[in-house]
Amino acid sequence: MLDTSPLTAAVERFADRLRAAPQSRLQRGAAEVALDLARELSVRAQRLEEAAGGRGGATGAAPAREMPDAGIFVVGDQVAVAGTDLAEALRAVGPGAGPDGTKAPSEALDEAVRLVEQAEVRAMR
Repeated sequence: MLDTSPLTAAVERFADRLRAAPQSRLQRGAAEVALDLARELSVRAQRLEEAAGGRGGATGAAPAREMPDAGIFVVGDQVAVAGTDLAEALRAVGPGAGPDGTKAPSEALDEAVRLVEQAEVRAMR
């Protein structure tokens, strides 16, 4: 089983910083960066879940559901939920190649951690 603690730690750190951020920082772009991240993490989790369910790459596969814009004061929770969902999906994927046949779960994990860290830097500068 893949250890996703680096992802959950990065996600929780960023989510906590967003929850504690003043309204002015959220309005200056931190909320937008966070929502973009939450949406990306959510799409990645959905792809992994579909692949694990045997529907990966199927022509009739449903399009990914988009994380809604629920306002600047909930983006921390949205990042936390999407990140946790992705961590669970990564743990559920077996060893070897990912759903597209090119990326191992450990590579997908490393990439997700980088995405979270980069978004945190952009949002909190």
